[in-house]
Amino acid sequence: MSDRFIADMEAMLSQIDADGLMKRERLITSPQRAEITVGTREVINLCANNYLGLADHPDLKRATQDTMDDKGFGMASVRFICGTQDLHRELEQKLASFLGKDDSILFAACFDANGGLFEPLLGPEDAVVSDALNHASIIDGIRLCKARRFRYANNDMADLEAKLKEARDGGARHVMIATDGVFSMDGYLANLPEITRLAKTYDALVMVDDCHATGLMGPNGAGTPDHFGVDVDILTGTLGKALGGALGGYIAGPQAVIDVLRQRARPYLFSNALPPMLVAAGLEAIRLVEEGGDLRAQLKENATYWRSGLEALGFDVLAGEHPIVPVMLGEAQLAQDMAAGLFDEGVYVTGFFFPVVPKGQARIRTQMNAALTRDQLDRALEAFAKVGRALGVIS
Repeated sequence: MSDRFIADMEAMLSQIDADGLMKRERLITSPQRAEITVGTREVINLCANNYLGLADHPDLKRATQDTMDDKGFGMASVRFICGTQDLHRELEQKLASFLGKDDSILFAACFDANGGLFEPLLGPEDAVVSDALNHASIIDGIRLCKARRFRYANNDMADLEAKLKEARDGGARHVMIATDGVFSMDGYLANLPEITRLAKTYDALVMVDDCHATGLMGPNGAGTPDHFGVDVDILTGTLGKALGGALGGYIAGPQAVIDVLRQRARPYLFSNALPPMLVAAGLEAIRLVEEGGDLRAQLKENATYWRSGLEALGFDVLAGEHPIVPVMLGEAQLAQDMAAGLFDEGVYVTGFFFPVVPKGQARIRTQMNAALTRDQLDRALEAFAKVGRALGVIS
């Protein structure tokens, strides 16, 4: 390999580090849970997407182990060649029923689901109108399709309407609104009541990435449409957060849409089928969610307690109702220093900074978990108070 190329890569890494933007990974030596082992230290985990605490649930582990004995380890094939087991269709139909859709289609991850969604459905005569803060996977998926692209300011319904008018005035055949259900860096919910109203007015489809809502939002845990009591056309989501925390993504929607994706979505056609044990665990996770009113209630209670505790200490906390609770710090180095200090105090969090969030908006994104105890939350608040005062974040 070219010495000049390697030198350029090393220079890039040095600059990233000098700017305080280097992301470093810690090695976890225990299962994912409310309190984890990092090296030899026990720390309270406040930065996982394990909202319902199912990542180490005994029922999911049992389903995984039993299915490996019965169905094997992996499929060694894509779905349409010889990679579809009865379990795959069972999970797809279960997801569709749970989400109130005709059918669903499984992917290796929701990044793949979003990456494969737009290109088969939209052509150059169509338009897609995307929220400015949508997940990178939605942005990448839209880039792969030939539809005209419009971007509206985050959750700005006046700007969305202006872009819908522009798309319609431009003669678009089909228009699709694309939005996150929950904007993961802020914990804000998309304004689905107004989005669906505008979609009806302008004859547009609505696509929602509900990764941070499926399983935990709404009276049935079916996500942001369930939370708001509205219907959307297409839902994408993941098994990798509240639904057990492993791997797997999906798209759920009308039968014709799912059938087209099964024929044309490239990440589906050219990727191995999900391993059977992950599919079985997904089925078990949905069962637990359907019976999980107590888990959702505990998660909400923990989030309310945690948010109130941080605000009482004087931290700048973004308002919201989601268990994502961002603590705003501004500068990347301060976020890194805060995370390091909290780790020393037995609390595992991660600093978020550019390019994950805009420059000047660095933060620590804390996330609540139904498995966290009141004692763990109190200890974490004590740590935030100590480190925040030492760094001058709070007085």
